[in-house]
Amino acid sequence: MPVSSGRSSMSSRKPSSPAQLGDYGRSYGFSLFSAVIKELGLLALSALLFGLSFPSFISFSGWGFLGFIALVPLFIVIRRVGWLKIFLYAPLFGWASYAVFNYWLSTFHPLAIMIVPTIYATYYLAVLPLLKLACTVFPRHGYLAQVVVWVGYEFLRTKGFLGYPYGILGYTQYLFLPFIQIAEFTGIWGVTALVVFPNTFIGAALSQGWEGFKPFLRDHRRILAGYGALVALTLIFGFLSLGTDYTTDREGNPLPEWKVALVQHNADTWEGGFRAYERNIRTMIRLSEEALKEDPEVEAVIWSETSVVPGIDWHTRYRTDPLRYALVQELIQYLSTKDVPFVFGNSDGQAVKDSAGNPLVDSLGNMQREDYNAVVYFDRGEIQGIYRKTHLVPFTENFPYEKTLPRIYALLKANDYKFWEKGTEYTVFDLGKVKISTPICFEDVFGYISRRFVAEGAEVIVNLTNDSWSKSEAAEMQHGAMAVFRAIENRRSVIRSTNAGITCTILPSGKITAQLAPFIEAYMIGTVPVYTDKTTGYALWGDLLGWVSLWGGLLLLAAGGIARLLRRKRSSE
Repeated sequence: MPVSSGRSSMSSRKPSSPAQLGDYGRSYGFSLFSAVIKELGLLALSALLFGLSFPSFISFSGWGFLGFIALVPLFIVIRRVGWLKIFLYAPLFGWASYAVFNYWLSTFHPLAIMIVPTIYATYYLAVLPLLKLACTVFPRHGYLAQVVVWVGYEFLRTKGFLGYPYGILGYTQYLFLPFIQIAEFTGIWGVTALVVFPNTFIGAALSQGWEGFKPFLRDHRRILAGYGALVALTLIFGFLSLGTDYTTDREGNPLPEWKVALVQHNADTWEGGFRAYERNIRTMIRLSEEALKEDPEVEAVIWSETSVVPGIDWHTRYRTDPLRYALVQELIQYLSTKDVPFVFGNSDGQAVKDSAGNPLVDSLGNMQREDYNAVVYFDRGEIQGIYRKTHLVPFTENFPYEKTLPRIYALLKANDYKFWEKGTEYTVFDLGKVKISTPICFEDVFGYISRRFVAEGAEVIVNLTNDSWSKSEAAEMQHGAMAVFRAIENRRSVIRSTNAGITCTILPSGKITAQLAPFIEAYMIGTVPVYTDKTTGYALWGDLLGWVSLWGGLLLLAAGGIARLLRRKRSSE
């Protein structure tokens, strides 16, 4: 039997005595309680399935097939319950789903595992009523409107200060390569739409219980057939795309290949101080030497994000700390003896200067500085270029509301969160044989950033990451999975060099060709093709489908709501 939407399933016969009235009240209360328990159970199941669809505490790779049904229980609840419960259940589901999915945030800081699920509790408080409205104003085909609304919602939450693409449903399919090749045109949003549809469709089919399932399939068989045809075309295109040889150009001539040594030094992010910085640098030097000795044809050595903590440029210019200056000089001396370029993450400090160009000092005589999370390209004995991170992690790297939200700002500072300055340039490093760009850590989860690098001339995307603070293989893989889409969207090779995972090489097809196990000290020699023969649809129009879904969903709901009101008005006349 279907779950009650808040009305008693008892007979409508009115009680005729106090005793009957008491029995009626108890039965009605039990019925409500039973309905709530079932609804909460469905929400809990959906939150769990959502988390397990991605790399999780149970499966390192994730169970991507669950992505097609993970939200079915949620959409059943959305259809069955009334508006009051929607507003009560929405934050509960938002909090639970991201607590399960992002459980590893608790390793970073107790605040983090509270902040992110709370943000999503708020998001769902807005989106679940819209999903409810979709099936209310479109009683027959509301599940189609829900797909549009959902894709628009997932796109919107990647924007602004709180932008956080983790948990976009399309990313569950990162291993299903034939299915995700359409990202070349649609970005992640087309994949998400295809994954969400079965969730909304089955949710609608089961909203009246199993007895209504077959009649629903029969009544909506044409749309189901249309979805099947769309998936078939997607797979046909995917298999054809996977047949592309990314090692040759259009005429069949061999393309250049770039051979790199990726160093994964597996340092403890939580261990700071000079001795830790010194040990890390010497570990990376040792691993680099081993890699270069194994293969002298390596054309570049790449270390991870913030692998070198003392700012090379700062300590070379100002020498404010003798120990760190000596360590920087030791590193420069080593790098200067190598005939291959090194690319690595570095804390880049720049002096704050007055209008005359003189460094400013504070009341204690210390030089004022601005710090950037940066990447250094070092070759021929000196720094050849620096890229400064343009998209900072909210709360942990950036909080621009010091004046408007001073208490939150003070709380974050009191918990040792370090805020960086924001870079402004999408830098392309010209290494001679290849031009590369280096999104730093969190930046490769945003499609628009890699797209912008490619537009500026990048031929290979090189992501430098440090996720080791999570102490979670699932966290490493959740992040690494998104890089697969950056390769497909731009049809460029992608390389990830990380502190503790996922260090890998990815073809323009999205295929991971080599990968180091997470949380080990090792190096990897990888080769990727320098493929630039194709300009993708995503490179041309970017997140167009995301924007269309966002505004189209809102307009669709508005039009449906107005039409519904007009019908009611006509029927009452």
